[in-house]
Amino acid sequence: MAAESGRQFWKRSAKLPGSIQPVYGAQHPPLDPRLTKNFIKDRSKANALPMKSKKASSFHEFARNTSDAWDIGDDEDEDFSSSSSSFQTLNSKVAKATAAQVLENHSKLRAKPERAQSALGDMPTNCKVIKSSSEAQLSRTSEEACVRTPLQKQQSLPLRPVIPLVARISDQNASGAPPMTVREKTRLEKFRQLLSSHNTDLDELRKCSWPGVPREVRPVTWRLLSGYLPANMERRKLTLQRKREEYFGFIQQYYDSRNEEHHQDTYRQIHIDIPRTNPLIPLFQQPLVQEIFERILFIWAIRHPASGYVQGINDLVTPFFVVFLSEYVEEDVENFDVANLSQDVLRSIEADSFWCMSKLLDGIQDNYTFAQPGIQKKVKALEELVSRIDEQVHNHFRKYEVEYLQFAFRWMNNLLMRELPLRCTIRLWDTYQSEPEGFSHFHLYVCAAFLIKWRKEILDEEDFQGLLMLLQNLPTIHWGNEEIGLLLAEAYRLKYMFADAPNHYRR
Repeated sequence: MAAESGRQFWKRSAKLPGSIQPVYGAQHPPLDPRLTKNFIKDRSKANALPMKSKKASSFHEFARNTSDAWDIGDDEDEDFSSSSSSFQTLNSKVAKATAAQVLENHSKLRAKPERAQSALGDMPTNCKVIKSSSEAQLSRTSEEACVRTPLQKQQSLPLRPVIPLVARISDQNASGAPPMTVREKTRLEKFRQLLSSHNTDLDELRKCSWPGVPREVRPVTWRLLSGYLPANMERRKLTLQRKREEYFGFIQQYYDSRNEEHHQDTYRQIHIDIPRTNPLIPLFQQPLVQEIFERILFIWAIRHPASGYVQGINDLVTPFFVVFLSEYVEEDVENFDVANLSQDVLRSIEADSFWCMSKLLDGIQDNYTFAQPGIQKKVKALEELVSRIDEQVHNHFRKYEVEYLQFAFRWMNNLLMRELPLRCTIRLWDTYQSEPEGFSHFHLYVCAAFLIKWRKEILDEEDFQGLLMLLQNLPTIHWGNEEIGLLLAEAYRLKYMFADAPNHYRR
């Protein structure tokens, strides 16, 4: 009885579709035996039940199967035991058919051993000898199985990939990468001229930064584009000193209050989320770095009571931290021990990361207030936009009852940081900071371009679960600056066509 009430509770307490799941950094959920079981049941009932009969429970079933990759459902044993009777009846028929087949094959082999030997010699080496009815069923499509690639199998239920060296944080201008071309050297010199001028032309700096900022000048460029640093060269040093002192004044004033009762829930959630931030990158697992992130997020939450801390904001610190750390580290930063830096340098990185993140969140704070209305509006706008630019994809989602909120909520809440490697996020933010309202308005068109990029894979999936698995585990681990450049170009085209003509995507 207790187990039954427990199951009913969790079904009633389903999370908001698209909300952040407790497993962080898992590129793909591990294989779950219940997925195979459900797949068999769905296939067996496909002809008997119409598609719309699963509307009320399809997403709940999917969420229950994938909500936590490390937990096993309470009703797993019961599910397997309930299905055992059907498999027992199947096994009796299978045993009889298999026995008859074995006897027939044996008699043929005894009668014609030479022909059987030659037939075995001609059998393809990559196909199996039939030993059971399950393998017999597979052998009917042996020709297709021989030519089917492993990638196609992984698309239906992908395995967690091993992160290759190409997934490092560093981009094409980092140390250890190919030498810069003449064009890259010219762009770098252009940036240095702009940044060293008495009053930096911010409009020109945005224009130069749109196609990407060279690594060597990215820290100071980001400080300027975010509005943290003034354009006047003479005021920058004093501004940095004042803002850094102001931040550590907040630390002295507010950080001890984390142990007070009315702030304990906020600090506890931050303390839980920090280790989950980019768990595959050693840099972010260092205790010193996690302490820095805790201070940044807690002070921001205290200073913004309208929203407070919301899961997902912890991800938004990482690009700023990596960029400002690269100002003092020449090699790849993902394995760098920050304990080798002086206390003053660490304080500067921490304060600059806080202020730049605050400037970013000021433009999208309605994403994180109660009920997150900013995200709701953006997801609805994405649905309307996709319905106009690719009606086939839109209708495909409607056919299999996939709601945009079920996958695009995370795209808006985390600014695609969960869908892209960190190096790609940094390159993407070069352009976001160059665009007016880049993190709010332009991000919508980037999400639309990102979705249409996978239209072939989307149209190949022909069930609800397959579509959700694909959209939550898109294979971008090998992406780099080239793919991001193409994505941004398509997003700019969509913005040019639709931003100033909203009736183009309103029905």
